[in-house]
Amino acid sequence: MQHDDDKISLPRQFARTRRFTLGAPSAFTVSADGSFVLFLRSRAGDDPVTCLWALDAASGQERLLADPAALTGGRARGIASYATDDAASLAVFTLAGGLWAVDVATGVARALPVPAGARDPRPDPSGRLVAYLSGGALRVIGADGADDRAVAEPDGPDVRFGVAEYAASGSMGRSRGHWWSPDGARLLTTRVDESRVALWHVGDPAEPARPPRAVRYPAAGTANADVTLWIARPDGERVEVSWDRTAFEYVTAAGWDAHGPYLSVQSRDQRTVRVLAAAPDSGRTRLLAEQHDARWVQLVPGTPARTGSGRLVAHADLDGTRRLTVGGVPVTPPGLQLEAVLGVDGDDVLFTASDDPVQTHLWLHTPATGVRRLSVAPGVHGGTRRAGTLVHVTRTAEHPGERTHVIRQDPPAAASQAGQAGIEVVSVAQRPVLTLRRLSLVTTRRELRSHLHLPSWHRPGDPALPVLLDPYAGPAARRVTDEQAPMMFVSQWFAEQGFAVLVTDGAGTPGRGPDWEREVHGDMFGPVLEDQVAALHAVAERHPGLDLRRVAIRGWSYAGTLAVMAVLRRPDVFHAAVAGAAPSEQRLYDTHWRERFLGHPDRHPERYDACSTLVEAHTLSRPLQLAHGLSDDNVFPAGTLRLSSALLAAGRPHEVLPLSGASHAPTSDEDVFEGLLLLQLDFLRRHLAP
Repeated sequence: MQHDDDKISLPRQFARTRRFTLGAPSAFTVSADGSFVLFLRSRAGDDPVTCLWALDAASGQERLLADPAALTGGRARGIASYATDDAASLAVFTLAGGLWAVDVATGVARALPVPAGARDPRPDPSGRLVAYLSGGALRVIGADGADDRAVAEPDGPDVRFGVAEYAASGSMGRSRGHWWSPDGARLLTTRVDESRVALWHVGDPAEPARPPRAVRYPAAGTANADVTLWIARPDGERVEVSWDRTAFEYVTAAGWDAHGPYLSVQSRDQRTVRVLAAAPDSGRTRLLAEQHDARWVQLVPGTPARTGSGRLVAHADLDGTRRLTVGGVPVTPPGLQLEAVLGVDGDDVLFTASDDPVQTHLWLHTPATGVRRLSVAPGVHGGTRRAGTLVHVTRTAEHPGERTHVIRQDPPAAASQAGQAGIEVVSVAQRPVLTLRRLSLVTTRRELRSHLHLPSWHRPGDPALPVLLDPYAGPAARRVTDEQAPMMFVSQWFAEQGFAVLVTDGAGTPGRGPDWEREVHGDMFGPVLEDQVAALHAVAERHPGLDLRRVAIRGWSYAGTLAVMAVLRRPDVFHAAVAGAAPSEQRLYDTHWRERFLGHPDRHPERYDACSTLVEAHTLSRPLQLAHGLSDDNVFPAGTLRLSSALLAAGRPHEVLPLSGASHAPTSDEDVFEGLLLLQLDFLRRHLAP
C-alpha cells in the first residue's frame, strides 16, 4: 500500500496542480497566416501564474509575451483567458481588474486606462478598438488607450449588456455576450434583464460578520432572464434584433461573420431550435434552419457556424447518429457521433467525433476531399486549425496529461499522431505520484464501458477486496475514456487504500448517440442506477476477487445524487454511500439544465418527485455521508441541508460535512481536499469492514 510520508500525497498534488493543468499549454490561437501560435502556460506544474506565450510554427521557438507577475508586481494570479484581433497581432486580457494589451510582434504590453473591474475584453478584427465590460455596461476603448466610451449602459438596476446570463454560461455552453462585425464598425450585444429572476443569497455560517452574496438564480419552473440582442455602433446608436421571443426565450448562440449577424434560439421546452440570420441595419431576422425533437434538441458546441461560402454548419440526429451537416446535408457517415465543431476556416470544418464511446478523434471536412480523420492513436483528441497550421492536442492511455503538436502543413497529413510529426509544445505539468492500474472492460448486452482500478500491491489469491463504485454517469461527461484523465488518479488513490474501484458510463452519458443520451428523459436516475448495478455484477462474475458483501458508492454533483439513490433504492447491493454537492431537490437546480430532462415542474411534478431524494429519505437503511461546500452557487447547499432535515425527521442516522468557504468543486485548497478524501476513506473503512 502506498505511504505518503516521504512525498506529496495524490490528493494534495491534485489540488496544488489544479488537477494537473498547471504547466500545461492551453487556449491556442493560430495566426491568420498560420505562422505562429499563441497559448497560455505557467512556468511550472505548481505555479498558478499563467503567462501568455507565442510559438513560431516553423522553428518551434517560444517567446514570452506577458508575465502577470512582472506586469502587476506580483498582484495578479495569472491570465485566465485572452482574445485577439483577426490576425492575432494584438492580444488583450485582464489582470487584477485592469485591462492589458500586448503587441504580439514586439511583446510590448501596456495597461489601458479603463475603470476598475474590466472583464471579457475583445479586440475588433482590425485591432483598432477593444470592447470590454464594466459595471453592467459594454464599453469600447482604442487599442492605443484613447477615447474610452460606453456603447450600451444599463437602463435598470438589474440590466447588463454584453454578458452571458447564468443559464447560457452554466447550461448552454455560451460564455460570451458581445461580438464584433468583421469591419469593426458595429457590435452584436446581449441585453440581459434579470429583474424577474429570483434573488438568492450565498453566505457562509462560519463567517457571520460577512454579509451573504446576492445572486440571481433561475431555478426550475421560475422566470429566466429576459435576453434581447442589439446591433450597436461604438457611438451608442443601436437597433434591436427581432424574433418571436415569447416562443423562443433562450439565445443559445450568436455571432457575426462575413455574411452578417446570426443567432440560434430555443423554446423553453427545448424541443425546437431555430437558426436565424439578422439584417445588420434593421435587426429583422430570417430563418436559416429549424430543428425539432420530441424530447430535446441537443446543443452541439461550435454550432451553428457558417463557411466562407455561406453554408450553414450544424447537426442532425438521424437514425441513432448525431451527424455533421454542411448546408443542410449530412457529411458524416452513420455511426460516427459528432461531438463538437472546433472551427471553420474558409470552407473547411474541423470537428471531433467518435465511433467508439471511449475515444474521441479529430476530423476535417473539406469540399474537395470530404470527411477524413486526422488523428491516429487511440485516445481523446482535440485542437484548432487555421491557414494550414494544425494544433493537435492528444490524450492517450499511454501517458498522463496532454501532448500538443503544431503541424505546419496544407493540407494537413492524414496522420498527425503525437510524437510523429510537427513541433511539440513544451508542457511542464507534473506527473501524478500514482501509476494507474486499471482494466478496461465491456460488459452486459448493452456493452457498458467500465474501468476497474485495482491496488498496485494486490495479487491474485489475495483476500477479496471491498468494491467502491466511483462514477459520474450523468449526461454531462464521460469518465471511461482511453486516456489518463485527472479524476482517474483519484479513483486509483482509493484503490491504493484497499478497494476495487469500478467506474462505469451508462445511460445518458455522451458519445453513444442521441438515443442513448435521451434514455434519461423523464427519469434521470432509474436507468442510470440499473446500468451501475448491471455492470457491477457483470464485472464481479469475471473477477472473483471482488467482495459483493462490501459495496459502496461515492459521487459528486450529479453522481452525488446517484449515490444517495443507490442506498435508498438498492440497499441489497450498496452497503454505504458518500455523496458530495448533490442536487437532492431537483426544483432547486437551474431552468435550462433541469427542464431539459424533466420538463417544466408545473407540468411534470411527478418527475421531479421521482428524482428527489427527499421523498425517499425515510427509507434509508444504509450508512450515508453527505458533504457540501457552503459557498456553492451551482448546486446550492440548501438541497443537502433539506435532505439532512428529512433524514433527521425520519430518524435515519447519517453524517454531514459542511465545507466552509468551499464552492462546487472544493479542489482549490489542498488541506480541505485531502481532508475531505481522508474523511471519506475513514467512513468507507468503518462501514465496509470485514
